[in-house]
Amino acid sequence: MNDISTVTPDDLTQLRRCVELAREGLEAGDEPFGSLLVDAQGTVRFTDRNRVAGGDDTRHPELEIARWAAAHLTPAERRDAVVYTSGEHCPMCSAAHAWVGLGTIVYAASTAQLTGWLREWGVAPGPVAPLPVQAVAPGVAVRGPAPELEHEVRALHARLHGVAGA
Repeated sequence: MNDISTVTPDDLTQLRRCVELAREGLEAGDEPFGSLLVDAQGTVRFTDRNRVAGGDDTRHPELEIARWAAAHLTPAERRDAVVYTSGEHCPMCSAAHAWVGLGTIVYAASTAQLTGWLREWGVAPGPVAPLPVQAVAPGVAVRGPAPELEHEVRALHARLHGVAGA
């Protein structure tokens, strides 16, 4: 299923909160990623940010959302929920999202954007291939990126990597 489309004004409101969470993460000494889970009625049910600074590189907010949803939502509620995130899910989080049966993912910045920025700044690639969500979980609908937030997300990652003026 390839459902990539433009984000809506409502999506932008949620994505702005994700960027705030990413900023909170960066200010706490973590990587700048933030995510939230919204149910079918539009209620935010769970929020989190990256927490990998403690040494567990699996502490991504999208994985925490999948774990929380599996424990607290019915399969139907998970299917109808939307996960908003500052950056497109990594392969680990994409797989967890699909296995738990969560609905649409809406992201501010894509994997392709992030890997392009990192390459431009000379940052070595991570240990996992930077695959888009649908390469890992082809049945998951996605919307993004959000051009309105690209500069802000890029600036957070530039700060993380000590890149001036990016």
